Amino acid sequence: MPKLKTKYVCTECGCESPKWMGKCPECNQWNTFIEEVDTKTVAASSASLINAAKPQKMKDISMEEEMRLSTGLGELDRVLGGGIVKGSLVLVGGDPGIGKSTLLLQLSNNVAKNGLKVLYVSGEESSKQIKIRAQRMNLDSESIYLLSENNMEYIQQNIQDINPDVLIMDSIQTVYNPSILSAPGSVSQVRDATGNLMRIAKGDGITVFIVGHVTKAGAIAGPRVLEHMVDTVLYFEGDSHMSYRILRAVKNRFGSTNELGIFEMADTGLTEVINPSQMLLSGRMKGVSGSAIIASIEGTRPMLVEVQALLSYTNFGVPRRAATGADYNRVVLLMAVLEKRVGLQLQNYDSYVNVVGGIRLNDPSSDLGIIAAIASSYKDKEIDDSAVIIGEVGLAGEVRAVNFIEKRINEAYKLGFTKCIIPYNNFKNLKGSANIKVYGVKSVEEALDIII
Repeated sequence: MPKLKTKYVCTECGCESPKWMGKCPECNQWNTFIEEVDTKTVAASSASLINAAKPQKMKDISMEEEMRLSTGLGELDRVLGGGIVKGSLVLVGGDPGIGKSTLLLQLSNNVAKNGLKVLYVSGEESSKQIKIRAQRMNLDSESIYLLSENNMEYIQQNIQDINPDVLIMDSIQTVYNPSILSAPGSVSQVRDATGNLMRIAKGDGITVFIVGHVTKAGAIAGPRVLEHMVDTVLYFEGDSHMSYRILRAVKNRFGSTNELGIFEMADTGLTEVINPSQMLLSGRMKGVSGSAIIASIEGTRPMLVEVQALLSYTNFGVPRRAATGADYNRVVLLMAVLEKRVGLQLQNYDSYVNVVGGIRLNDPSSDLGIIAAIASSYKDKEIDDSAVIIGEVGLAGEVRAVNFIEKRINEAYKLGFTKCIIPYNNFKNLKGSANIKVYGVKSVEEALDIII
């Protein structure tokens, strides 16, 4: 028998090397090369995946409006850009036990009720285990087919026999091709399985959902090419010890990548949170210092979020800085603005900033709210409970304009807030905001005089 040749493949980007290397030359990651058997069977079979096509002029290509199918979950439809697109390939990632399988099982039941066939393939659970979970969630659709299989060749044969409208693969790291000698979950196996599923989705018009495991760093396990091949990448986030879950799109060829959906985990499955602002502010304590309410925009949705800050005097030379839910470097920058432009002496205080509800703030409009919370804790004076704070802060201490100001103000009004502090440039162009008292500020000092 001929001697089997081996190669080393990077688990992050798929870079191949004839010998082991400590650092990948492509993605610059350390200790990511693993040994795999170099086989030519994949290259021989890949030619069958290429469809012969001829170039067309752009003006001759007919445009048809893409047909979207509702998942029955409004929050999921929002994140997908309006619903499921026929023939799309969607990757869903998240920590173990976060609710990925539960979400896709509910999706299967809702889609099957519309008369579509769903094939749910599980490489981790038996069909009886899935049936038990479905009974607990009161799911009883007759158009859902369950298959417990890891062999990709058998899976493809069942797909041809059933010809489903929606295919769910849970999970991609457990599927293997027997013609490839590496173990399931390796770079070669994941790449081959995803390539076959992409051919099925695009060639047969089947919508495919893939469940992907995540690493300790929170990224999708396997090569980066996996995320490049799919149409949509969804991350399911949240603390497994809390009931709320956040679904975020980090890639979407059919919609915005800034949309965010919020669910609550219950005994019967995931339920939608229609008003996330009310949920995030439900446990708020009034009349305490260091608490500020900001209005953030996630995609097209305004959300009111509570930002808390705690400053405590320290006798050590280097004070501690910590931030949860906000960018650490941004918080340190804002504290420097407070010291230089406002005159607050923060160098002897430990500071802790927390965004309540597990939300991660990336919107620059939260700057003024973070500054107000820090200043409130420093002076031990509470902020007006009826005020919402909006504004981006520059290094000169100026308050810069933000986008979607009308949506933010309307959201504050709906939840009963009576005051809103916004940048002056937004204030002078504001229209139709008579329902709530609006203050336009030009600097951080001016804002703090009104807030505290």
